[in-house]
Amino acid sequence: MPELPEVEVTRRRLERELVGKRFTQVVLRASKLRFPIPVELTTILPGRIVRSIERRGKYLLFDCECGWLLVHLGMTGFLQLLRGKPLPGKHDHLDFVFGDGHLLRFHDPRKFGIVTWFTGEPRQHPLLAGIGPEPLSGAFDGEYLFDSVRGRKVAIKQLIMNSAVVAGVGNIYANESLFRARIRPGRPAGTLALNECSELAAAIRYVLEKSIGEGSTYRVAEEAVAYYPQSFMVYGRGGEPCRLCQNPLDEIRLGGRSTVFCRRCQE
Repeated sequence: MPELPEVEVTRRRLERELVGKRFTQVVLRASKLRFPIPVELTTILPGRIVRSIERRGKYLLFDCECGWLLVHLGMTGFLQLLRGKPLPGKHDHLDFVFGDGHLLRFHDPRKFGIVTWFTGEPRQHPLLAGIGPEPLSGAFDGEYLFDSVRGRKVAIKQLIMNSAVVAGVGNIYANESLFRARIRPGRPAGTLALNECSELAAAIRYVLEKSIGEGSTYRVAEEAVAYYPQSFMVYGRGGEPCRLCQNPLDEIRLGGRSTVFCRRCQE
């Protein structure tokens, strides 16, 4: 599943290529993904210019002069930036055609993505209004996290994956951040001290920024997109030696998600 770094890398690439470009056509090949795709996009967008491309959590927000195009990649979606009009494949559900010959194609085998339209302030859209602070912003720090964990019995990994607490920290980066902060994923959130919350907030920022940097070679135009080019410390390495102490890493299910940690390095 594309997580925050992959969405941010996608945003930066599309921002470089599409801002200032004018839509000439929208081609719908599916009536719905997770939700119905607004058919009016085919008449609203042609002639409009992409003024900016922003991100909120895992959502991409395209400022299209008269409103906002909101896109979520779901579990298996990605956006391909193509030239010309290549024949679509089975799972190519939506094309945005631009006047300079570029085509932005939404590919989503499982159809869990979202494409919708909003004319108000985009962060007030029902899908976005309840999202917590961005983990790379100044609003997310140790004091904020400490206030958020007080009295909470839920596992700390599940809490930082709650988008109402912090935006966009998915399973991969929750595993990696907790390892860097030396905190066990299943530990009750309310047991963390302020200094531990500060360590964890800093770890989340570091891991996400590092991943965005390492993903800078990600190319939206590729036929097969590799979202995770970096080498992980724990994610996907259950049973393998810890990179710090060589102790075998444990792998459990927590909140229905694969969770990998080191019993020796994480407390």
